[in-house]
Amino acid sequence: MYINCHTYYSLRYGTFSEVDLLDLAKENGITILALTDINNTSACLNFIRKSPEYQIKPVIGIDFRCGATQYYVGLAKNNEGFQELNAFLSHHTHNNLNLPPEAPTLTHTYMVYPLERVMQLEKKTFAPNEYIGVSVEELKKLPFSIYKTYTEKLVVQQQVTIRNKRDFNAHRLLRAIDNNTLLSKLQKSEECRTSDVMLPLEALKAAYAHYPHILANTETLLNACTIDFSFGSDRISQNQKVYLESPEADYELLEKLCEDNLHKRYSKPTEKVKARLQTELTTIKTMDFVSYFLINYDIVSYSKRMGYIHVGRGSGANSIVAYIIGITDVDPIELDLYFERFINPFRASPPDFDIDFSWKDREDITQYIFKRFKNVALLATYNTFKYRGVVRELGKVFGLPKEEIDKLSDGKYAADSLDEMGKLVLKYGQLIRGFPNHLSVHSCGVLILEKPIHYYSATDMPPKGFPTIQFDMIIAEDVGIFKFDILGQRGLAKIKEAIEIIQYNRPELPPIEITQVEAFKSDPKINDLLKRGKAIGAYYVESPAMRGLMQKLQTQDYLGLVAASSIIRPGVSSSGMKKEFIVRQRYPEKRKEANPMLLQIMPETYGIMVYQEDVLKVANQFAGLTLGEADVLRRGMSGKFRSRTEFVEVEEKFIKNCKDKGYTEELTLEVWNQIKSFAGYAFAKGHSASYAVESYQSLYLKCYFPLEFMVAVLNNGGGFYSAEHYIHEAKMCGAVVHPPCINNSDHPNIIKGKDIYLGFGYLKSLEVLTIKRFLTDRNFNGSFTSLDDFIDRVVISIEQITILIRIDAFRFTERSKTELLWEAIFKLNVSKQGTVQARLFKPSHKQFNLPTLTTTFVEEAYDQIELLGFPLCSYFDLVDETFQNNIKASDMHLYINQNVLLYGVLVNTRFHKTSNNKLIRFCTFIDRAGHYFDTVHFTKVVDKYPINGMGVYGCYGKVTEEFDFCSLDIVWSKKMSLKPDPRS
Repeated sequence: MYINCHTYYSLRYGTFSEVDLLDLAKENGITILALTDINNTSACLNFIRKSPEYQIKPVIGIDFRCGATQYYVGLAKNNEGFQELNAFLSHHTHNNLNLPPEAPTLTHTYMVYPLERVMQLEKKTFAPNEYIGVSVEELKKLPFSIYKTYTEKLVVQQQVTIRNKRDFNAHRLLRAIDNNTLLSKLQKSEECRTSDVMLPLEALKAAYAHYPHILANTETLLNACTIDFSFGSDRISQNQKVYLESPEADYELLEKLCEDNLHKRYSKPTEKVKARLQTELTTIKTMDFVSYFLINYDIVSYSKRMGYIHVGRGSGANSIVAYIIGITDVDPIELDLYFERFINPFRASPPDFDIDFSWKDREDITQYIFKRFKNVALLATYNTFKYRGVVRELGKVFGLPKEEIDKLSDGKYAADSLDEMGKLVLKYGQLIRGFPNHLSVHSCGVLILEKPIHYYSATDMPPKGFPTIQFDMIIAEDVGIFKFDILGQRGLAKIKEAIEIIQYNRPELPPIEITQVEAFKSDPKINDLLKRGKAIGAYYVESPAMRGLMQKLQTQDYLGLVAASSIIRPGVSSSGMKKEFIVRQRYPEKRKEANPMLLQIMPETYGIMVYQEDVLKVANQFAGLTLGEADVLRRGMSGKFRSRTEFVEVEEKFIKNCKDKGYTEELTLEVWNQIKSFAGYAFAKGHSASYAVESYQSLYLKCYFPLEFMVAVLNNGGGFYSAEHYIHEAKMCGAVVHPPCINNSDHPNIIKGKDIYLGFGYLKSLEVLTIKRFLTDRNFNGSFTSLDDFIDRVVISIEQITILIRIDAFRFTERSKTELLWEAIFKLNVSKQGTVQARLFKPSHKQFNLPTLTTTFVEEAYDQIELLGFPLCSYFDLVDETFQNNIKASDMHLYINQNVLLYGVLVNTRFHKTSNNKLIRFCTFIDRAGHYFDTVHFTKVVDKYPINGMGVYGCYGKVTEEFDFCSLDIVWSKKMSLKPDPRS
């Protein structure tokens, strides 16, 4: 009997979830129910999925509104009607159009106008599918309205938005947030009515007792609506079913692609290769994943035609078919990749292909997908109200002063000191926390479907310009929609740009074949960079943690890097297995201490679970679970499940099977806890291997073309470290780094021989338009010959030219910055604005006799700090204190377990929370020689000796050593004072 119900996906309006709505309906004896969120369909599919559990027949639709004003409610007669409603709403959303005051003619829908609306419109005629909705509160108006005679058109429209007074209060707060107004100033027209609640079925019928025809019409309307989607184990894939004209043609193409490309990957294919290929092809065909492989192949082929670099990752990287046809570059035979991780007969979803492209190329790839395929959309994600955000919003709604809002949102208050208003903010903050706030775009999910997108959902049009559905990944997978992961990353952009820079800077060299990874893997110089932790700038292996791990493991080959990229993940580390892996790697005699059965299952990783596949192997071979049950275990630990029930059942079976096999309780729990601690974080082995391929490509460039590579790193936003540190690294590799220069620099950084000229993009105060002006003029008219020449040719204000002079961009004139500044002021007449257009004739400039004015290197450094964010000299050169007796980072191994003093420039700092919620700080520094040392600041010294920003620190502490890697346990640290700024 309820045809107009809202959930909290009626954003900033509704007050509970779709599951809460079903609970409410069951409590009130309702057996058929319509979900109609305001201009939104996010909850529809999950509402349909969950309804059978409550013995409720679901009906879905949309409450069409302009702001808070209800125009009409559309109900889907069937799936086609849902598609019509979605398409209608989406057309208006995409084109930023107002909804029409009267409902459109949609064949498979019912349209219900609220009584108040038809009275305003004075609507007299109604289409066969149009009705008039009357709420309980409006029944008193009906006898005095002409619409009382429209007996066949009247239906119950008792809106459901709230459950009680608390919900109503939360609703009003949400409306105030949405309208950006004080609660006291919220218009009544923006709120629902206090009577917009669900009444028990008998009470609802009693309310309409004098209007039995209204109840009958409502029942007829709801019974005429049916909606059908399959979910869970009953679902079928909704993805595009064929790539060509038929499944047979698709399979023929996939076979041919494998046949044509087999010898490119395996010059002499072994029987093992052929058998694996045939097994995969048969399984892919049987499980109807052929089109999924071909679509991924199509996307990758386009990227190759465009000269883009890609990396294929995910569980699909375990596939030999994907390797042969070029989706991935990971050889599953070489790495003994577990076939059943990427595909097994129990798996309903296709394998994951996470395809990375350069962040600069990703949008073009996405554009291609939308043009190439028919039914395409981006996947959504829900941005929810977080604690701090919602407290700030509520604080503003209640009119609290900023100081009070800051105190509440930061949690810096004593509960007993709060006034009534503060308590209300916290009370409703907890209630609203977690509500969806607005829809956003999933980071990488693209949907390519068999049926039109609007068959499943309405779509939004975010700023990126691609239609985006209104539900998330979990709901998508529930209904059989599997995303294609198209990601953008900076690592690939660095590789691509580095190759371009090398071609420009060293044109005498032959073109670089960056895909020849096999040669890179066996190159001792490249592997030595890994072993010594010298991989700064290289993708995935440059962080302090990874640099330390490489040195501890003494990693010097591809397989070692593959393992390292997985064991560094949080779960393996926290379980203690990372340390155990290092022990067994470094000391082969320790490997015999592994459990014999686990060692047999995982010989390559010495009986230690490192990859996601290991969960499947151990669950299957150690505990006797089926592969299907093992996959439930893996997915459950990855957070990819709706209900914990299935997961708990598998957990219980794991423990029972181990007991039946005669394992001790200690061994069973040890293995189970190992699985539990890391499975949610671990990579599939093929995924790790894909990362390692990209790392080797970066390492090759870093090894043989370090300067060009570092320029590419800087031009693509760096990586783990700051731009300042990558500039330091470039200097360590032999570069001469110059500040921006009017005649040599560009907007990005450029390199000429060994000279790196920083880009004008670092000068945050320099306007983009100004940069465009003088670079365009330089490109057309050649280099500038003097300050006068620059002023004559470029329209510029005194403020903008001052920035260029202060960064020493006119140093080619061989005149001091102070002289140039005075001259610029005189010649631009201290004007606030430059000439509005270029001069037709060069003016004659008056020459001024100025005294000799000089600039010290300290002034230069402070100008650079102010304009670039860092100095180009060493911070050590700016220290204004006497250095005490200290050691170098390279000598730490000589002072193990001794207290020593080191001086270093801060590179990176990060915190880690202990089990008792206290903070430990980890820092990385470089000493005067440019070498790294790492420090650990335990809880006793974290607050006592803070680390405040860049500069030189004196670090006194005890040298500790683990697997030949030294670090410093801090006793005290002190930031060194710098020479005063002579400009002030």
